[in-house]
Amino acid sequence: MNLLLKATVLALPILLLMACDVPVGHPTAKADPYDVKSMDLKPSPASISSVRHTGPFSSGSSLSLTSDLRPLDPSPVKTIQLDTSHKIIDIAPGVKFSAWTFGDQVPGPTVRARVGDKIRFSMTNRSDETIPGVQLTAAPMMHSMDFHAAMVSPQDKYRSVAPGQTITFEFTLNYPGVFMYHCGTPMILEHIASGMYGAVVVEPREGYPTKVDREYVVIQSEFYAKLDPDNRKVDGAPLYVLDTDRLKAAQPTHTVFNGTHNGMVTKPLSAKAGERVRLFVLNVGPSKTSSFHVVGTIFDRVWIDGNPDNQFRGMQTVLLGSSNAAIVEFMIPEDGSYIMVDHHFANASQGAIGLISTEAKADQKDIEHHNMEATAAPTDPDAIAGKQAFESKCLACHSIGLGKKLGPDLAGVSKRRSEAWLTSWLTSPEKMLETDADAKAMLKEHNDIPMPNQNLSASEIKQYLKYFGWIDAQPVGTVGAAGAH
Repeated sequence: MNLLLKATVLALPILLLMACDVPVGHPTAKADPYDVKSMDLKPSPASISSVRHTGPFSSGSSLSLTSDLRPLDPSPVKTIQLDTSHKIIDIAPGVKFSAWTFGDQVPGPTVRARVGDKIRFSMTNRSDETIPGVQLTAAPMMHSMDFHAAMVSPQDKYRSVAPGQTITFEFTLNYPGVFMYHCGTPMILEHIASGMYGAVVVEPREGYPTKVDREYVVIQSEFYAKLDPDNRKVDGAPLYVLDTDRLKAAQPTHTVFNGTHNGMVTKPLSAKAGERVRLFVLNVGPSKTSSFHVVGTIFDRVWIDGNPDNQFRGMQTVLLGSSNAAIVEFMIPEDGSYIMVDHHFANASQGAIGLISTEAKADQKDIEHHNMEATAAPTDPDAIAGKQAFESKCLACHSIGLGKKLGPDLAGVSKRRSEAWLTSWLTSPEKMLETDADAKAMLKEHNDIPMPNQNLSASEIKQYLKYFGWIDAQPVGTVGAAGAH
């Protein structure tokens, strides 16, 4: 090897290393967008006063109140008001839940801004207010605000305020992403599970690197509901309150998108064939993981936590822990209804499902493969408890009025079987299979897949029987998809 060639070969690694390590400040160096020296890390202190907001519970041109994300407000200062309230919300048909809210809705309004913008935030704790025509079902209490998008002292900005007090503070957005906000007052778990959460969408300074036709916000969350122990009613319907035992055990009764069971099935997100869609997806938990998927397309780009620097291509699902988020982009290949679903199908069966549809009225015939629409609600407490148990435990193997699955269709079961037979079956199916001819015939009819013993108590069996009896007493076509018969 001649000397010139040898010198070139020896120098090449050094040149490559030099090219990869351009000093900051060099004319060819690219500025670090995350350089803390350029960030605003010293906002002014928060203030608390007894002057309370009146009128609307939220305000600000950067707020979106629905899944349709409004265009970015160009103002460099975003002034937002998100007051707390206690109110009754409908989380599923017949399930009126005593919720705590930001902006008087669940989820709270979505904030849209960009890196470098200043957020001027104020919140009055209005949990002591009674709303005309709405019964106050939860006692006034302390509340606070925790913005995951902020870099501030929690002891100053996230202080709890009493009913009637107003807290005001400001901060600058230093990182792009899709961030959660929530109440940070202990017990935080109970405040989030009661509805106190929302999203902040922070765009990069230069905007997103892609162009899209549609933008929507999808927030997944869990509810832990039980019948009110005091048997209170709202508009004649039973009141549901937070089930703290299920909450601590992370056993939700409902897992939903944007606050309601099947809400985006009855009101799908709109798109057209050939359009590019951007979803801002946030899983607020408080305790479960989401495996977000859209049936019929592939995520062309996924930006984990909503930051384009965290990019994946060609993904089928996105795994999101509690308070994790992602921006997902995809194309609608042809006309049809595209099912959004948590691919943890136990969550989907509880309501974590929606549609993106090119049709004015979406075709819902395939929904039962992923989720069963909640039935109309009975009023008898035992029947209500039986309905909840059936929808959380039994829908994977049974339908009511939609045909056989792994097990038989249970429409009309209270007319086909005696109460004594059903009680024996639910108490010990394995013993019934040893001696009962009908049980043996049913096993053979369903591919020799036996029903496992659920170890149900006598009171739980009574609840199932009440629910089956209620279903079978309803007029045909009046119950809903899961109970259609």
